[in-house]
Amino acid sequence: MTQAQTGPTGEAGLPPGNLDADRFLALYRLMWRIRAFEEMAIEGQRAGLVLGAIHPSIGQEAVAAGVCAGLRPADLLLSTHRGHGHTLAKGADSLAMMRELLGRAGGTCGGKGGSMHIADFGVGMLGANGVVGANIPIAVGAAQALRLRRAGEIVVCIFGDGAINRGPFLEGLNWARVFDLPVLFVCEDNGFSATTRTRTLTAGDGAAARAEGLGIPAGRVDGNDLIAVDAAARAGIAAVRAGGGPRLIEARTYRITGHTAVDPAAYRPAAEVEEWRAACPIARLGAALLLAGVTDAALAGARAEAETEMRSAMEVARDTGWPDTAAAFADVQDAGDPRARAF
Repeated sequence: MTQAQTGPTGEAGLPPGNLDADRFLALYRLMWRIRAFEEMAIEGQRAGLVLGAIHPSIGQEAVAAGVCAGLRPADLLLSTHRGHGHTLAKGADSLAMMRELLGRAGGTCGGKGGSMHIADFGVGMLGANGVVGANIPIAVGAAQALRLRRAGEIVVCIFGDGAINRGPFLEGLNWARVFDLPVLFVCEDNGFSATTRTRTLTAGDGAAARAEGLGIPAGRVDGNDLIAVDAAARAGIAAVRAGGGPRLIEARTYRITGHTAVDPAAYRPAAEVEEWRAACPIARLGAALLLAGVTDAALAGARAEAETEMRSAMEVARDTGWPDTAAAFADVQDAGDPRARAF
């Protein structure tokens, strides 16, 4: 049984003696930025401003922050339909992201992608994906391209535990191993495949075990412990960048919200949610930073800055105009009349 099914672990996240307080305070601020962005997005959807479904990652912020902290700007990232946090952590602009969710001009995809297909090539974020597992072969293709170019960059591909039962997982990991591609796979294991407990439909011992069966070195980490995620990600990234081939990290975490912003998640006991809420990765890192000498005022300031930034982003995005209608035909491939080609 996975951690996401048996409850959170205990007092993890306590600082080592050489904790870099400045660095981890920046990651603490990043986690608050992710949470504040999603809280504003939920508010925006309730107000009828956000177009389409959104899938919050509240409670999972340590995975996004910890994994992306070790990446270089030129490294590439592939995400899931639950990708706001990953996109922010890779360096995307919060206002452009909010405009994208509202379908406004100036969005990262011109208002066309929305939440589930948000992307920002300028920061190496190749996109979220509304099809479960579909980002895995795309990531492998990107890694193959980097190999052919003899580039020094790597690819990180984040997916959920529900994706490991789909063909793209096996096909993608197999290809990455056969050709020793520079890709780090990260399974964000929150214990649920949409509204179903993953353990009820997944055989074996999860993503790490399946990766090891293909000869890919893999490890598990407490995904609610930012310090542990950061260490695991840095080790995995270094191994991949050094030419060691693919690696996989299984990060066990929990989403506090439902599958979507409008999902009441009645399929979960309230006590379970509260137990995991008490294991909030932001609070855990905050406790570690206090022990490392960071002040309460500094922690409160980081939260306040994040909340102010995201509320401003929502207000500016709300007041931004719609894209020009002619833009609907931009970035669209015209392959001609299929009847002419097929017959």
